[in-house]
Amino acid sequence: MTDAVARPQWRHHIARAAVLLGAAVLSACSSLVPKGPVERTPPPTTRPEPVRPGPVMGGIPEDTQRHRVALLVPMTGPNGGVGRSIANATQLALLDTRSERVRITTYDTATGAAAAANRAIAEGNRLILGPLLAEDVRAVAPIARAAKVPVISYSNDVSVAGNGAYLLGYTPGQSIERVVAYAKGSGITRFAGLMPAGVYGQRASTSFLRAVEQAGGQVVSLQSYDRGKGQIAAAVARLSKTSPYEAVLIADQAGTAAMAVPAIRRSPSARARVLGTELWNTETSLGSTPVLNGAWYASVSNGLYRQYATKYRARFSAAPYRLSSLGYDSVLLTVRIANDWTIGRDFPESRLRDSGGFAGLDGAFRFGRDGVAERALEVQEVRTGGATVVSPAPRSFGD
Repeated sequence: MTDAVARPQWRHHIARAAVLLGAAVLSACSSLVPKGPVERTPPPTTRPEPVRPGPVMGGIPEDTQRHRVALLVPMTGPNGGVGRSIANATQLALLDTRSERVRITTYDTATGAAAAANRAIAEGNRLILGPLLAEDVRAVAPIARAAKVPVISYSNDVSVAGNGAYLLGYTPGQSIERVVAYAKGSGITRFAGLMPAGVYGQRASTSFLRAVEQAGGQVVSLQSYDRGKGQIAAAVARLSKTSPYEAVLIADQAGTAAMAVPAIRRSPSARARVLGTELWNTETSLGSTPVLNGAWYASVSNGLYRQYATKYRARFSAAPYRLSSLGYDSVLLTVRIANDWTIGRDFPESRLRDSGGFAGLDGAFRFGRDGVAERALEVQEVRTGGATVVSPAPRSFGD
């Protein structure tokens, strides 16, 4: 456990010297009083009580001037790098906002998410930022809910949202909906999809079918594939046996999508537009993958993130993980609400559902009734050297 605020130093003032000095004065005075028939009783004296040091408490020190907020992320183990980057981002956000009302204490979920949550709540934290992984959210959420402590997680698994658990992670459904709507607005009506086997692919398939239907388009074929050698090319071959399509969504990393494009270009739908998901926003090699030139994908904006990354490198002498912006934005949200949050009281959870939403490095966002962050996304087109915005993200949900 680490604490982002320094511990206060206790000072103890003991009055023993004053007591001894008073006793010496009384002794000197009694030796000068002459003997006589009348005995005078000296006035009573009151000795000051010595100041006793307070008890030494375990855990984080008592603080009545700041809100206690717990950060639950993996600081060790295979995901320790991401967790430490998120923790660094929260420190940077506190420095940038100059907030003196929020104390963030970090707890390592790699040693047990439930144990970390129990300790955080026992030490008086009234809001939990994190965890990162969906399985950790499942372990933490019931514990936090029983203590009436909201959880703002960095997961993108919508199945763990609700009942006091909120998700800041980038969900594939919103990215797919945005890029499909843009494609439809560009005149594309016939869509195909290539989906990896597994939970992500299943959810992407559901989102894709719904998005195309809402946009007024048609899905002519939807093929799944394992991530083994040659499997995605085989899935493209199956697509080729169906009706021609004008755009194909590949719900996978950009590197995997690049393996499918040559086969698509040899198919009857050779001129189809390739569509990607939010996963592409973490790719650093997009601009050096010529086969993806012209592809579209939707994601959060990178404009403010680039400025943040420069500041992060200067302070921590390392590049941040892309997901670390979630940690930064969760602190911006907390600091904003802290202005109306009485210290020592429960976190005002209803403020998380403000219809106007919040602003952060990743743009505007707001939590829906399901507890999932709805984001204002932009559409980018892959070109040589990187990606170019072809449809900017709205600045707010009123735009």
